[in-house]
Amino acid sequence: MSEATTGLPEPVMTPDQLNEFLAAAFQSEINPTDYRVTDVRRGQVSVRLVPEARHLRPGDTVAGPVLFALVDVAAYVAVLSHSGPHNVQAVTTSATTNFLVRPELGPLGCTCRLLKLGRRLAVCDAIVHDQRGVAVLSASLTYAVPPAPSGPAPSGTSQS
Repeated sequence: MSEATTGLPEPVMTPDQLNEFLAAAFQSEINPTDYRVTDVRRGQVSVRLVPEARHLRPGDTVAGPVLFALVDVAAYVAVLSHSGPHNVQAVTTSATTNFLVRPELGPLGCTCRLLKLGRRLAVCDAIVHDQRGVAVLSASLTYAVPPAPSGPAPSGTSQS
């Protein structure tokens, strides 16, 4: 186990379960089929977006809000995949986003690492890369996690 995943629980949801959840839960807010969970492992998830014309802004580049949505979905999925579907009410409380370079048009991948999963807060960092592997955006996100259902805290979680 790497130092980065020490203390984090094993994932409790698979990519297929997460994609089914996104499709059911977000049909009116976002097109959930845009954001596909491709990998889940201890402390990390990967989400893919294949931009279409509706994702572009003038100048034929992917719109900033679309890129932010990709990292926000990835962070949300990271929290759910490691804490379980009972945390559907987890919400973004803080996000710092750095747009690094204009993405090449084509598929985008986001790798999101779960740095901390506490009883009340989850902290993540995310990198979006284009199809050449060039990092186009980096982000740090904090999520508020709702109180756990009654019973002992899941193993690997801390007090805060």
